Amino acid sequence: MSEFTPLKNDRILRAMRFEPVDTTPVWMMRQAGRYLPEYKQVRSQAGDFLSLCKDTDKATEVTLQPLRRFELDAAILFSDILTIPDAFGLGLYFAEGEGPKLKKTTRTEADIAALPKIDTQASLDYVLKAVTSIRNALNGQVPLFGFSGSPWTLATYMIEGGSSREFRHSKQMMYQTPELLHALLGKIADAVVDYLDAQIVAGAQLVQIFDSWGGALGHRQFAEFSHAYNRDIVNRLKSQHPDVPVVLFTKGGGLWLDIQADSQADALGLDWTMPLDKARHTLHALNAKKALQGNLDPATIYGTPNAIACEVRRMLDDAYVLGEKTGYIANFGHGITQWSDPDHAKAFIDAVHDYQL
Repeated sequence: MSEFTPLKNDRILRAMRFEPVDTTPVWMMRQAGRYLPEYKQVRSQAGDFLSLCKDTDKATEVTLQPLRRFELDAAILFSDILTIPDAFGLGLYFAEGEGPKLKKTTRTEADIAALPKIDTQASLDYVLKAVTSIRNALNGQVPLFGFSGSPWTLATYMIEGGSSREFRHSKQMMYQTPELLHALLGKIADAVVDYLDAQIVAGAQLVQIFDSWGGALGHRQFAEFSHAYNRDIVNRLKSQHPDVPVVLFTKGGGLWLDIQADSQADALGLDWTMPLDKARHTLHALNAKKALQGNLDPATIYGTPNAIACEVRRMLDDAYVLGEKTGYIANFGHGITQWSDPDHAKAFIDAVHDYQL
């Protein structure tokens, strides 16, 4: 990818390699989004969320918007985790006030057999065009994240037809006909590998796998139906792109760090339920050289700037409990919410960078 401008800020890549950094790198999940007035303006021009994702210029613009406001250490592709189910032909749409929906569900052996092999270059070309456009527009300012949902997380949307609290149909398949769920997860895993490989070729410099619903599983089921596929994806990607860092983020998965350490992922993301100092000690005891990412409660942003700065210092004290001042990326434990004050987001970012290593 020699056609791209060399990277000027490589803090996040250095931290993942456990190399010295001048300050703690920081970015925010959902950093391009509804909490920014400039995003809302572009979204209204696009008409709907999916149209925004598929418009190269607008997807590039909203990806860059937070970097104009804040001193972030990474950009993340503006897209959605459900692009793969959409490419399977399940009809992704966004219902007002209800979140993403799929017109078709995948619940039977026939449904799974009917899923096509996705041609990433054809069906998801709009994502790849956005990656290349964003990478060029960044001009080496910061590295660019690509991403995908995990097989288990994508499967829940495909089986349920949208978001779920109970995962009734997904767990019914898991316990009644586990062989069907494994068949579905295998197809999704192949699509995720192809998708992330194509993003890397298009210009993504690191990637994150969002296992957003991994924490909804029991611990044995997490190992079998979620992590086994995440590990396979990471290992296959690493065989193709050994120097491209991979972050594996399982929301609600902090208790399973020992399981998650069993992959070639460079970093593990944490939500706010897992103390960073405990996570550091756990990985150290396992002799697992994994960077950590996270894990401030996104609701912290509703506090005063002083309260935010206090919580950031406490988080970073925990992150560096072993005395090694690297191997860590600051972030929220999930995405920044639409109700967040951009000035408070800046207070979070500035507090991270102001922390004395």
